[in-house]
Amino acid sequence: MATTPRTSGQAEQAAEDATQAAGTPEGGGESFHGGRLVAQTLRSRGVGRLFTLSGGHLFSIYDGCKAEGIEVIDTRHEASATWAAEGYAKATREAGVCALTAGPGVTNGMSPIAGAQQNRSPLVVLGGRAPEMRWGSGSLQEIDHVPFVAPLTKSAATVKDTSHIPRFTAAAIDEALAQPSGPTFIDYPLDVVFQEAEAEIPPAPSAGAGAPASGAEQAAALLAGAERPAIMAGTGLYWARGEEELLALAEALGIPVFLNGMGRGCVPADHELCFSRTRGKGLKEADVALVVGVPLDFRLAFGGSFGEETKLLSLDVAESELTATRQPDLALVGEIPATLAALREAAASAGGARGRTDRWISALREAETEKRAAEEGELNDDRAPLHPVRVYKELSEVLDRDAIVIGDGGDFVSYAGRYINTYQPGCWMDPGPYGCLGAGPGQAIGAATAHPDRQICLLLGDGAFGFSGMEFDTMARHGLPVVGIIGNNGIWALEHHPMKFLYGYSIAAELRPATRYDQIAEALGCHSELVERPDQLRPALDRAFSAGKPALVNVLTDPEVVYPRKAVLA
Repeated sequence: MATTPRTSGQAEQAAEDATQAAGTPEGGGESFHGGRLVAQTLRSRGVGRLFTLSGGHLFSIYDGCKAEGIEVIDTRHEASATWAAEGYAKATREAGVCALTAGPGVTNGMSPIAGAQQNRSPLVVLGGRAPEMRWGSGSLQEIDHVPFVAPLTKSAATVKDTSHIPRFTAAAIDEALAQPSGPTFIDYPLDVVFQEAEAEIPPAPSAGAGAPASGAEQAAALLAGAERPAIMAGTGLYWARGEEELLALAEALGIPVFLNGMGRGCVPADHELCFSRTRGKGLKEADVALVVGVPLDFRLAFGGSFGEETKLLSLDVAESELTATRQPDLALVGEIPATLAALREAAASAGGARGRTDRWISALREAETEKRAAEEGELNDDRAPLHPVRVYKELSEVLDRDAIVIGDGGDFVSYAGRYINTYQPGCWMDPGPYGCLGAGPGQAIGAATAHPDRQICLLLGDGAFGFSGMEFDTMARHGLPVVGIIGNNGIWALEHHPMKFLYGYSIAAELRPATRYDQIAEALGCHSELVERPDQLRPALDRAFSAGKPALVNVLTDPEVVYPRKAVLA
């Protein structure tokens, strides 16, 4: 969901307002350089890790982090540092923070910032900046970041006084986490961040209980009377921490649940009310559908995924700014958990109960079972090179229930979205609706840093590997045992097959067949495997997950396999 960004002047006023509203600040009375003030503010908000690529404009921030005990994790590209911060945020629902050096450092982070905006990720980007005292003289990497970063962020500001660093930095973190969450940006001129000053850190704002949306009783009455209700929930539900109330509502009324984006895992994949193979049937045939934290974008056919007679209800923390083909019959805007609780209570008062939907749930479960049975052929396909689905059959047998799976690619990851089950919130990541390839290794770094005790599995197309494959060096240097699996079919399949369908040929969609990406990973200090036949796959996966260091399993897959998709470009 888009939010109106604040420019430097507006952000300064917001920081001032936040300071006044917070009451008596912490600290003060001692002089510190600006980088130390940045680090102290990060620490005051519970931030323990900073993702970055080394740049001279950021040295004082690194020094401050060292003094404050904040771990600095350096990557091989600023985009990966930014994605790592987003991955950390996705894995924890806390602020993910990165520091990008001035000029090209910030511009290299633009695509991840745009992705975070559409993913509602609470990403905080700290930028270096050419010195204020020489501004306009053509200093190294001098450029005003705020005008081009502001449209992608909830707030964007430059701190021009060292004593203002804590309140500006605190405001950026607090704003990123405020619902609807999203990215924020703040940069520090070189001279400002190296100078010393006395400054006070505003205390973090207290978390108040949000109010349920108006119109909840009307929506509850529709749900209570529905015989074929459905819930479609996604990323907004995850950030709002609404999974418990969603499940309580679904169980109380007997409503089947479909999930996408970061909503995956908010209802366990093996729960009786969780469905994945019958979304088309469930949404088209529903008499009432509740859409929670999901925009009516291309993933829901701009609203066309629902039946013409379906009463469409939406719930989110802010009004949608999208122009969808289909608009909700009733739009609920309010705090998501509180509204879901209000819906459940009001529906119970209106006579809603599980029994009325039993036939609907049985019909969906029967259809789901039939579709899964029809997949057995692909799951057990013994061809070589491998069918991509065979990879996911074997992988599902070695993944823990709380494994975090990150997808980065086209068709190979599209198959993963269908065949990889998710059982807990925060266990599935992908680039999101912005669809930027190269996000995976960075997100895996962030997830592995957040949860060093869990399996972190990175699924890569061979095309996607080319964007940020050098981050396997980052994983090796920082001891992050991410297991990467490449579906290597030697083509850009998402483009190759549609173009051949349209024109009879493809251009600019071929890669080198059977490229030994595993040897690249080995050279970077990782465990590596090449898989050419199905019987080699399971042993290779077992060795990779037990290697105790980053691993890359390079699986040669059949380029003739065409993912069964509908067009999504328009």
